Amino acid sequence: MHLLSLLIWLPILGAVAVLAFGRQANTARWLSLAVALATFALSIPLWTGYVPAGPAMQFVEQLAWIPALKANYALGVDGIAIALIVLTTFTSVLVVIGSWGPIDNRVSQYMASMLALEGLLVGVFAATDALLFYVFFEGMLIPMFIIIGIWGGPRRVYATLKFFIYTFLGSIFMLVGLIYLHMKTGEFSLAAFAHAPLSTREQAWLFFAFLAGFAIKVPMWPVHTWLPDAHVEAPTGGSVILAAIMLKVGGYGFIRFSLPITPDASQEYAWLVIALSLIAVIYIGYVALVQEDMKKLIAYSSVAHMGFVTLGIFIALALVRVDGNPDGARLGIQGAMVQMISHGFVSGALFSCIGVMYDRLHTRMIKDYGGVANSMPWFAAFAVLFAMANCGLPGTSGFVGEFMVILSAFQTSPLVALLAAFTLIISAAYTLWLVKRVIFGEVGNDKVAKMKDLDAREWIVLGAFALGVLAVGIYPKPLTDLMEPAVLQIVQQLGLAKA
Repeated sequence: MHLLSLLIWLPILGAVAVLAFGRQANTARWLSLAVALATFALSIPLWTGYVPAGPAMQFVEQLAWIPALKANYALGVDGIAIALIVLTTFTSVLVVIGSWGPIDNRVSQYMASMLALEGLLVGVFAATDALLFYVFFEGMLIPMFIIIGIWGGPRRVYATLKFFIYTFLGSIFMLVGLIYLHMKTGEFSLAAFAHAPLSTREQAWLFFAFLAGFAIKVPMWPVHTWLPDAHVEAPTGGSVILAAIMLKVGGYGFIRFSLPITPDASQEYAWLVIALSLIAVIYIGYVALVQEDMKKLIAYSSVAHMGFVTLGIFIALALVRVDGNPDGARLGIQGAMVQMISHGFVSGALFSCIGVMYDRLHTRMIKDYGGVANSMPWFAAFAVLFAMANCGLPGTSGFVGEFMVILSAFQTSPLVALLAAFTLIISAAYTLWLVKRVIFGEVGNDKVAKMKDLDAREWIVLGAFALGVLAVGIYPKPLTDLMEPAVLQIVQQLGLAKA
């Protein structure tokens, strides 16, 4: 039924239609919403039609694309990719709704950029041909570059150039690695790459080539500095997509490229990524603690929480390498994947909350607020829920993935687990301090006193994010069951690599 192609090209063609027929702002908004809703509806059968006991890749499509290079238009998904695709289509609907009022300038171009970005992101998660993956991987930079560069803040040009240069530079190293693998195998299939006869030295070079590309996307310390600038200058919708979806491409890349293609080198250098992840988890948490801009605080928080993703993935490698512990390794990768989905909900919700306040006072500085709960009680309830999820409160999605990663780390090194768990204290410190200064206390000024509570559009956006946070936090089994076969296959591949 070409379901994956529909999910990729429907929003891209929808973007063209919005540009062609959306000269009136309301027409562009409604047409964009219809396309986003249709794409989300089409993504549901991926989940319901996935067969856990079936082949690794399902909903497979393949068409000759560049025969001379043996590059194919090849698509396929497993449980991990499905979870990320559904998160993408779900978040895109909320971004369109959330941008309904705040974006009143060049509405059709903004909505078209968002739809094009959605299609390209789905393509990243669905591609099983490395060249096709790279095209989508690079292509998604263009609409985000436009979104920040046109609808961003005063320093938007600086932020967009820094964002583009960082991410594009890392991608060049990855492209060199893909070309080398093509020379070894004669094709661009990811499956062929995984079976390429590579020496230890070749794997090491390829591992660092992939690390350069994906570490910037996560982003890992010390190549994270582009993210706070991009978030601060981006419009609310751009920040939501950037945090909720685009950062996940880095973690997904490690799963799709580094682990299956360079398993021995990944195990050999797992200690390096673990060390960088712990620095991100702890040091960046302290950096967040001193921020005065709400968006910059949540941006640094994203770097810290995404550190749990890379920590979980490479803790699994360490477990297989040191003592061949498949259960602990599976727990680490499963926790990393749950953390990616959870972070999508929580970070998207927090940036949406900041956008709600910014639309009323046009400032993101913490000192300009205070006592928001007095004038916006319903908003305050949502904001506190998302803040608790950001702290890792049991019962919210923020607890599940981090707890699984910490348990997995404990089986490798109690010290690593202790350092990782320490971030829960730091996270609670900067998040609760933010809530105390912005949401509670006396009303800060007359402008805060006049702020109106949530409208219907904002209710829909924050309510949907709240449902996702609570659903994963209270009953994560459907999500873990969906991803379990893919995680198990990764662990088995790592075990074979060790042998």
